[in-house]
Amino acid sequence: MSSIKDVAKLSGVSVTTVSRVMNNRGYIGKETRSRVEKAMQELDYQPNQIARSLQRSRSGLIGVIVPDLAHPFFSELINEIEAYANARHYKIIICNSVHDAEKEANYINMLRQNRADGIIVCSHTLSTEKYEHEEMPVISFDRVISPSIPYVASDNYQGGEIATKHLIEGGCKKILHISGPLEYDLLANRRKDAFELTAMKAGISYMSLEGAYIEATFEDNYKFIEEHISAVLENYDGIFCSNDLLAYALYVYASRHHIRVPEELKIIGYDNHSFTRMLQTPRLTTIQQPLDKLGEALAFSLISNIERQADGKHNQNIVLDVQLIKGDTT
Repeated sequence: MSSIKDVAKLSGVSVTTVSRVMNNRGYIGKETRSRVEKAMQELDYQPNQIARSLQRSRSGLIGVIVPDLAHPFFSELINEIEAYANARHYKIIICNSVHDAEKEANYINMLRQNRADGIIVCSHTLSTEKYEHEEMPVISFDRVISPSIPYVASDNYQGGEIATKHLIEGGCKKILHISGPLEYDLLANRRKDAFELTAMKAGISYMSLEGAYIEATFEDNYKFIEEHISAVLENYDGIFCSNDLLAYALYVYASRHHIRVPEELKIIGYDNHSFTRMLQTPRLTTIQQPLDKLGEALAFSLISNIERQADGKHNQNIVLDVQLIKGDTT
């Protein structure tokens, strides 16, 4: 098995220079870096990652806790986080909490035991206190945990306002918003605030209904429509859904029950993730969250905190704009 000394000898540099190339520290000329990397490849040299992490006081590992990996929004968000982190020599550990507080807590313990450098929290089952006293850097997505923990989010209020105005401008007189779970301090709940205030200002009849926890499947969303929306559907001519899966299930239900969309019922969703972009019939009207920018911002914010730990935490919140994508359902 080759050693770092063998790499140094073959590339004609010192052991210190090889170490600097591996750890991406200090200035290394392109020619020197190329010689060292070529020597590592020729010798099939595999650095001892555990020893390196102990030496650097970093493991190069980032935990990403998501509420539902099956949801296309989070699978796409993870792709964007991983791409940015990998370009900066970090690897991610994906933790799927499936809305289970005990499972989320176990994942945090596992990340501590594996000396993860930080955590990106997209889940929301644990109380904020569990994260407030966490020693490793934490970044939250779409949730206010504490003033000491920065968050990244799209502008949910802006999204709710745009969606509601679009329904009203389309001629809707009685509108409904189906929100996500309201029991947590999620920034996504600002969509409901914007919906109600915008409808109130316009003098439009409105109602909000909590969607609670619906699994990220067509079947579960359709069942929710049947059990909670079908009985009141005739009372509304416009519905703003908290996500695109729900909006699509609502469209299918309306079609099967001979409710014409958008003539009799206008439907607008939220996210514009890969599932939505794949749909051709219908093309959903939706509010697009900038998934590429959100993933990059989450990884950037956490890595900035990790690498600035000696100088104190980087606590700047990041909020990104959303935009309306006009489709066939409004």
